[in-house]
Amino acid sequence: MSQFHVSVLLKEVVDALDVKPGRLYLDATLGGGGHAFEILKRGGKVLGIDWDEEALDFVRKKAEELKIELGKDIILAKGNFRDIVQISKENGLGKADAVLFDLGVSSHQIDNSNRGFSFQQEGPLDMRMSKDLAVKAADLINGLNKGELYELFTKLGEEHAARTISNAIISARGVKPIVTTLQLADIVAKSFGLRGEIKPYMRAKVNQKVFQALRIAVNDELNNLREALPSALEILGPKGRIVVVSFHSLEDRIVKWKFIEFAKKGLGTVLTKHPILPSQAEIDINRRSASAKLRIFEKN
Repeated sequence: MSQFHVSVLLKEVVDALDVKPGRLYLDATLGGGGHAFEILKRGGKVLGIDWDEEALDFVRKKAEELKIELGKDIILAKGNFRDIVQISKENGLGKADAVLFDLGVSSHQIDNSNRGFSFQQEGPLDMRMSKDLAVKAADLINGLNKGELYELFTKLGEEHAARTISNAIISARGVKPIVTTLQLADIVAKSFGLRGEIKPYMRAKVNQKVFQALRIAVNDELNNLREALPSALEILGPKGRIVVVSFHSLEDRIVKWKFIEFAKKGLGTVLTKHPILPSQAEIDINRRSASAKLRIFEKN
């Protein structure tokens, strides 16, 4: 079976979860199951949650190939991690020993052009993590006014050229709707003065923050995270841990300050004064790991 996703900080994450045989671990962002299968190897049981049906299908097939008992050793559930308490109850589970959030987009989602996450290949301007969501990236690009686009790229992309990019989008969509990833990527590149055949690294440099902002907005990622962290704390047993891998400053800031808030309320201890970062060796193997930050909180 082909690989769905390369799990970032795999050993560091599973060590942080402090896996013990027979205990329950919630993988709130299952993806390709890299972390989940490592937990199973160490004797833990897993509730794996994802709102991407393709991820659940992949893990289901891989579990069957490995002769792992679905419904016993690993339970798979479709849903948004902000509903973690409800999902756990629906599956008849009690307190968990740790909850893992590996935020960001899986390699499979980026590499599958039909999902619309990549600015390097042609595809529909979609970006929905779940097909159940109504609003696509194209709806935002073609529907928001200039001020709303500027605010989107500034707040969720931390993009300094947000005004120039917004103006370029408004002009371009006045001629015809913007419906594909490369259509948008070329408009953004031209707003930076790039012309002719654009090198992949330059396309990435000018488009990364714009595509990030759209993805966060379409999937309401930051609000989901804000809701999910207190829910994770609620579902943990004594000495249970929340382990989070984030990939950009907006996510990391939320995690950092939520953990500090929990500690100030006397709910537990922040175990990572500074985030754990990937080694240079890991970055060399998987460049997408470069921005990863791992933070750990332990409940009282």
